Amino acid sequence: ATLNTMTSTDNQQQNHRISNPKVRSFVISILAGGTAGIVEVCSMYPLDLVKTQAQLSTGKSSTIMGAFKKIVNQHGFSGLYRGIASPILAEAPKRAMKFSCNEVYKPLFKGNEYVLGAVAAGASAGMTEAIVNCPFERVKVVMQSEANVDLYKNTFDACVKITRDEGPLALYKGFEAQLWRNGVWNGVYFGFILAFKNYLPKPQSKQQELLQKFLAGFVGGTVATTANTPFDVVKSRLQDQRTVKGQAPKYGWTVPSMFQIMREEGPGALYKGYLPRVVRLGPGGGIMLICFHYVSNFLERYV
Repeated sequence: ATLNTMTSTDNQQQNHRISNPKVRSFVISILAGGTAGIVEVCSMYPLDLVKTQAQLSTGKSSTIMGAFKKIVNQHGFSGLYRGIASPILAEAPKRAMKFSCNEVYKPLFKGNEYVLGAVAAGASAGMTEAIVNCPFERVKVVMQSEANVDLYKNTFDACVKITRDEGPLALYKGFEAQLWRNGVWNGVYFGFILAFKNYLPKPQSKQQELLQKFLAGFVGGTVATTANTPFDVVKSRLQDQRTVKGQAPKYGWTVPSMFQIMREEGPGALYKGYLPRVVRLGPGGGIMLICFHYVSNFLERYV
């Protein structure tokens, strides 16, 4: 009787699964990618806040702990999570877009076979993701900026005021820089994951497989962050700029803005906020890969 019950339950699960394999794979990527992204952003958001404030500063940046202490003293513990609503709302569509598009681009570039193919597939997926994510990033940056603490009550208020004062397209300010940032990070990240996987011996157990996934995500996230931080600095500054009638903006296109920052503040300014960024995205990459792995395995059974 017990065996019959188990068989009946398995048959019911089979009947409720999505029959089309491509649709099923896409749905699993969306749900697993979105879940993995939300877990990562909730775990690491205070570091992202410190990173953005360091990037927007033209002076000397404080240490991570010094920045945490300053924020908590001035705004309370909740100040460490100011603006988190925007990335949480963005995570599901953003991560879903990246992971699912990466699966679409992989066959085009043979990303499962060649490292350069994985780089091209990852970069293309990251740049596609920017289309969805740019408005959320713009709102997040203005909410994180210390100069805007008294301007916006919350994420919704910031979105309304930006649209009202600067026009709807202002939500896509910094889009070109975000294309660079996303393309570089995702290309390096997914390319490194494949190279790392090809270099290591085949795992002999589930524990070893998870350890390899975490190490690949950790090191891949660190290398990718090192490669794309200059683009992220420019993106943050572009997105914090307010459009004022009759006044030319300080920063324009990405590459000229890089040279401008180097000329005015020195080459090291392009790596402002690097430490909190790498502390966040190194472990964050590992956390995201493992979470994606577990959620995907769970969904494979029920979707």
